Amino acid sequence: MSAEAADREAATSSRPCTPPQTCWFEFLLEESLLEKHLRKPCPDPAPVQLIVQFLEQASKPSVNEQNQVQPPPDNKRNRILKLLALKVAAHLKWDLDILEKSLSVPVLNMLLNELLCISKVPPGTKHVDMDLATLPPTTAMAILLYNRWAIRTIVQSSFPVKQAKPGPPQLSVMNQMQQEKELTENILKVLKEQAADSILVLEAALKLNKDLYVHTMRTLDLLAMEPGMVNGETESSAAGLKIKIQEVHCQVCYDLGAAYFQQGSTNSAAYENGREKFFRTKELMAEIGSLSLHCTIDEKRLAGYCQACDVLVPSSDSTSQQLTPYSQVHICLRSGNYQEVIQIFIEDNLTFSLPVQFRQSVLRELFQKAQQGNEALDEICFKICACNTVRDILEGRTISVQFNQLLFLRPNKEKIDFLLEVCSRSVNLEKTSDSLKGNMAAFLRNVCLGLEDLQYVFMISSHELFITLLKDEERKLLVDQMRKRSPRINLCINPVTSFYDIPASASVNIGQLEHQLILSVDPWRIRQILIELHGMTSERQFWTVSNKWEVPSVYSGVILGIKDNLTRDLVYILMAKGLHSSAVKDFPHAKQLFAACLELVTEFSPKLRQVMLNEMLLLDIHTHEAGVGQSGERPPSDLISRVRGYLEMRLPDIPLRQVVAEECVAFMLNWRENEYLTLQVPAFLLQNNPYVKLGQLLAATCKELPGPKESRRTAKDLWEVVVQICSVSNQHKRGNDGRVSLIKQRESTLGIMYRSELLSFIKKLREPLVLTIILSLFVKLHNVREDIVNDITAEHISIWPSSIPNLQSVDFEAVAITVKELVRYTLSINPNNHSWLIIQADIYFATNQYSAALHYYLQAGAVCSDFFNKAVPPDVYTDQVIKRMIKCCSLLNCHTQVAILCQFLREIDYKTAFKSLQEQNSHDAMDSYYDYIWDVTILEYLTYLHHKRGETDKRQIAIKAIGQTELNASNPEEVLQLAAQRRKKKFLQAMAKLYF
Repeated sequence: MSAEAADREAATSSRPCTPPQTCWFEFLLEESLLEKHLRKPCPDPAPVQLIVQFLEQASKPSVNEQNQVQPPPDNKRNRILKLLALKVAAHLKWDLDILEKSLSVPVLNMLLNELLCISKVPPGTKHVDMDLATLPPTTAMAILLYNRWAIRTIVQSSFPVKQAKPGPPQLSVMNQMQQEKELTENILKVLKEQAADSILVLEAALKLNKDLYVHTMRTLDLLAMEPGMVNGETESSAAGLKIKIQEVHCQVCYDLGAAYFQQGSTNSAAYENGREKFFRTKELMAEIGSLSLHCTIDEKRLAGYCQACDVLVPSSDSTSQQLTPYSQVHICLRSGNYQEVIQIFIEDNLTFSLPVQFRQSVLRELFQKAQQGNEALDEICFKICACNTVRDILEGRTISVQFNQLLFLRPNKEKIDFLLEVCSRSVNLEKTSDSLKGNMAAFLRNVCLGLEDLQYVFMISSHELFITLLKDEERKLLVDQMRKRSPRINLCINPVTSFYDIPASASVNIGQLEHQLILSVDPWRIRQILIELHGMTSERQFWTVSNKWEVPSVYSGVILGIKDNLTRDLVYILMAKGLHSSAVKDFPHAKQLFAACLELVTEFSPKLRQVMLNEMLLLDIHTHEAGVGQSGERPPSDLISRVRGYLEMRLPDIPLRQVVAEECVAFMLNWRENEYLTLQVPAFLLQNNPYVKLGQLLAATCKELPGPKESRRTAKDLWEVVVQICSVSNQHKRGNDGRVSLIKQRESTLGIMYRSELLSFIKKLREPLVLTIILSLFVKLHNVREDIVNDITAEHISIWPSSIPNLQSVDFEAVAITVKELVRYTLSINPNNHSWLIIQADIYFATNQYSAALHYYLQAGAVCSDFFNKAVPPDVYTDQVIKRMIKCCSLLNCHTQVAILCQFLREIDYKTAFKSLQEQNSHDAMDSYYDYIWDVTILEYLTYLHHKRGETDKRQIAIKAIGQTELNASNPEEVLQLAAQRRKKKFLQAMAKLYF
């Protein structure tokens, strides 16, 4: 308040001049001048500022005689301050728009909790369990206000906030802002956990049919009196400010609508609820009209919500149904989802619901963007243009020049494929009229005549739609027209004979059929094409038509030995196409092709029948692993039985692919069938199949892992097998100079398989324990070498032997490469496994990549502590890990970080900390890190060091850090540990932001 205003107030009230503005809350408290102050035209301080001041004073912690911080006392002064804050809010008629705009989340949370308390809401009782209809009107209104604010705050927190430009950095202001931010985040976390209950409370409020009342300054005064003086007035239906139930419903519907709309991003069904609430809000606002006194809703925002809901949620009325495609196209264009626009246009070619003008305007807009330099839109423009052209054709309009330029000037296979797809999907052959079919047939015929490259002509003329729409006579006429077409100008000196001048037309038909044979994945169609081809010529081997048809050599010898040419071609092509479909994860077509091939070979070849059964088993494994297996669903028991049957199969002379056995063993390990692999595998399998042997050792090691070290015999056996695989055979060779040199053969045959085969097998595993065991084995093997400087740590590393009899035989370079490959693979399986992250960090540390090492050390701590909000387990951040982090920071010249990390050790390393703080060439933020130091000895050393150097400002920062009450040595151990944990959390989070 200004001096003149204070003088005027003193003159009118015959009281002494008010004290300065900073003491306003004390003055109002002592003199009971609150109501008079609020009645002023422009009160200074403003009402919302008074709320903040009252609640800040009421929530100040106290300090006892032992200089310990205590919660705010529940005394008369604090109770009056809280009451005054409530009276100011009552003066503002509990308008959440005003309160939310001016008060922070923590302050408003405190205010509304005080309202619940004074309104006799039992503490600890869930609001959702209370029947609003049976509560006093003011109590019900208090509950509604709190839950309305809760969901409004959740919705508001989901909006992006423009960051204010920071002013000059002030440490105290920054600390205060950080504390308020953390408090807000904690409150939001609680509100989000209770969001479902808040929504249920508000939904229940919509069933109320009686007017409610909200506390006024008078009812709050009555509540503050002794219980005997109230006479039950505040419990009656007439106490407080009356709020009509229609206004309550209107506000609640709007807030619920906003909450449901916000949930719609993850639950599309919520948009429907939001739409219902918003349109109910509009109805209630129309009913209330201009007589509303307490219902404040932003009508423009409500209109925007309603419009968005119209777009996101199809309505049941016919008008909205016609607008739905428009809305979908607009949304896709705004989000850049052009593929969805193409799909909408293709579907519209069947319904004709979008006007041609609108479709053309979309194309023009995309062309403009493409001409502005966005080359990625060129393909999209052609596809949209093709969709529009097919629509024009179906409606009998002429083809645009634009389409002719896009197609005929630069034709390619992708354009022809897409055009044929659009044509196929735009014509329903069963329902489309003959006139539309005729239009489409004429269009395809004209496209063939316009193309020069015969390859593209074959693509169209061999397509199923072309064959269906054009009769045999029309296709022959087309060939004649193309044959008579005037030749193009050719720059060759010697004339080249045109393809259409070849007298026999059988070759054209054969070419078309061969092209269809390449494209088709329908077994019945493939069979029909081969029958036609063999009817035309008996000299060709049609399994050689495409060089993409590849069958493993162990199978091809048997298949090509089939005497009947048609059967041989059919079996070879079906298997080749099935294997290719499986490789590209088109499992339905692969299963269809394999089933047809199995049915065919069952009639004449038991050997090929077993081959197909094996391939179908492998296909079923791939199908399960790529489908429901990814979500953790166990495979069906019959699939596990078939895998066991394959592993135990002893049929002679059956060609077997090694990959099938490899996948079967990996499958059993991934689904923890360790009992079978350990106890039930036949002995002959262990001798004949290296993958079964390896799987049995891995399963047994997993099974014995919890036991004592002496019982881990299989771990030693597994170690010896892997050491043999990684060993090299030495060969001696005499050179031209007569000297004998030693040659190491990397892929030796000393082991049960090659190292590359072992690595390929491991990359088929997903079971964490199996991967951890393999990784720890290779890490131990890497550490065994004599010249190793920095060991790599790993889980379960102690189960392996600590030495190798013949170190020279091991190819340690290959072992190091394998370790890196395995860590990269395991982290692709689970990037949040802290032990694998520590291994990756150790690898970077050993190779002097210190920044990358810190990244992974920090990531390992973050994933097991909820981004450092919990303490990092000591078995993750061991003293060795901390010391390596210290060395990384030291070599990166981040010396203040070194000093802070020295506190993390079980015994603080003062020598290293003091030495690092003496460094003046530090690349980190130095004194801004002092708030993260909790060890008083280090802070005292910093104070001494800055005093010695004459650095007054930095010395003051260090002194301020020492002076924090929670670091007082007289505090209980729990307080000191809490202070240390809080600083650890903030420091590690700051480091993570720096290195992530």
